Amino acid sequence: MIAFALLRWVVGVDAVNAASVAAHYGLVSAVTFLTAAAFLDRLREPYEGYMVALMALMEIPAIFVGLFLAHVLAPQRAGTGLVWPDVLREAVFNGSVILLAGSLMIGAIVGIEGGRSLEAFLVAPFQGILAHFLLDMGLLAARRAAEFRRMGGRLVAFGVVMPLLGAPLGLITGRLLGLGAGGTTLLAVLAASASYIAVPAAMRLGLPQANPGLGVSLALGVTFPLNIVLGLPLYYQIARLLAAM
Repeated sequence: MIAFALLRWVVGVDAVNAASVAAHYGLVSAVTFLTAAAFLDRLREPYEGYMVALMALMEIPAIFVGLFLAHVLAPQRAGTGLVWPDVLREAVFNGSVILLAGSLMIGAIVGIEGGRSLEAFLVAPFQGILAHFLLDMGLLAARRAAEFRRMGGRLVAFGVVMPLLGAPLGLITGRLLGLGAGGTTLLAVLAASASYIAVPAAMRLGLPQANPGLGVSLALGVTFPLNIVLGLPLYYQIARLLAAM
């Protein structure tokens, strides 16, 4: 809702594209979350294990809010052909949600001992795979940089400002929930991040009139590297200060 208000009435984006980009920023980035978890593991900072489940739950509502905003505030542009069952299916059964929910179910069934038998396959290579994936994401972000000239400075500034608004909300909420420094850091990362994988498919179904490049370029080219390079260590230090209060 904050992202939509800024895009619509400060940046000056039309309602349909504002709703689409806002949905990108309402969802979370699994890659940013995994990087944050690896960062905490390296520092030996514990965090609540159910944060992974929280990430899966946060995937779904933003898609509906984005579509609701577009179809209520700009029905003439959003169109009337929205098929809610298709959107529901995309929101609940998209690949990232299925993978997260399925992993949680498998973990609950096999237990700790079953997980240990897969450590050599899942845990040991994780850092290397994550580094490879981040390099690939960096290349994609660099390719998106050329599109910023067409966006204008205000849109790029929005991609910088949104994590600075979302992270404090995550930090405050983590503190109110009684999370430790690690869990609060992860919640801040979730609140500050933006999706560039799950949302585009849902927006293509629900808002075909929206420009698909805006949300992906901002989320991947601006917000993602900002969170990884600068945001993550900053959020962690603030979370430690809050936990000590």
